[in-house]
Amino acid sequence: MKIKLIIILSFCCISNLFSQELEGIILDQNNQPLQGANIYFDATTIATISDENGKFSLHSIANGNSILVISFIGFQTQYIQNPKSNNVSKIILVESKNILKELIITKDRFTREQKLKLFKEQFLGKNANAKACSIENENDLFFKYESKSMTLTVSCEKPLVIYNKNLGYKIYYELVNFDVIFFQHTMKSSSVSKTFYSGLSRFEELNNKSKTLKNREKSYQGSILHFFRILASNSWSKKNFLVFKGSYQVNPADNFKVTDSSDSKTVKVTKQIKEFASKKFVAEFNLLFDKKEQSKVIFETETFNIDKFGNNSNIESINFSGDFSKLKVADMLPLNYGIK
Repeated sequence: MKIKLIIILSFCCISNLFSQELEGIILDQNNQPLQGANIYFDATTIATISDENGKFSLHSIANGNSILVISFIGFQTQYIQNPKSNNVSKIILVESKNILKELIITKDRFTREQKLKLFKEQFLGKNANAKACSIENENDLFFKYESKSMTLTVSCEKPLVIYNKNLGYKIYYELVNFDVIFFQHTMKSSSVSKTFYSGLSRFEELNNKSKTLKNREKSYQGSILHFFRILASNSWSKKNFLVFKGSYQVNPADNFKVTDSSDSKTVKVTKQIKEFASKKFVAEFNLLFDKKEQSKVIFETETFNIDKFGNNSNIESINFSGDFSKLKVADMLPLNYGIK
């Protein structure tokens, strides 16, 4: 089973990463201040709320690609790419139109409980971290099964509130889309041919006990986040990831050329011309971590950038399968994990 995820990743500790502040004011369309608006960088613990005058101050991710998210109940969420390059001193939020989903009574062969179980397996996962997770507002989930295409679509008008006891985080996840395609009429994960989901997330730390910190590091080791940190820093070794073309181990330095560009890393993937002459793929590699975890990464782009926070400029053109595809929201760490 292959899975394509839009995931924002991170890498390396940089001491001056938070040296600048973003300051601004959140207003409605009548120029009235909005108190209690959420302002945060996607997939991080870097967040704040606006005060009684609508003003806010937030640590800035200098020259990064991270999305700044501004949300307030009853208003349309606003997303700002590269906020340091865009003026955020005055942000106007527009009221949301209260459109109720039309309730259509149709014959459905699957119960809500079956669909919810499948959603949790494909969204949170099935490992120990997933079992330690709970969704506070799962009743807000809306399910739609299309029998002809054997596709389950899940949506939610409110951010999902997820408690991850193992990793010690409370996650607010704004589900942008979620689709599961089956190869037969069923609600079993074993019959899933493809899962795709994307969204925006905000992390709140619940605790930093010793056991929790160990769980976080265990989740980090061998993760996609770990892989991109290794790739960006060009610090390959037998202790992290081994890279293979087919069944033959190769030297990563011969296949990934990493150069510094202003506040980011530029990665150029050596094109496998013969292997993929008739395909849009640039290169395909098998990865081995800890002598047991096997994954595959397929590059559909020859060049991409990774900023100081690890955001990938072409994440939609990099696909993963194998053990990587088993990592779900329950295994997510915030973008600023490990950065002091």
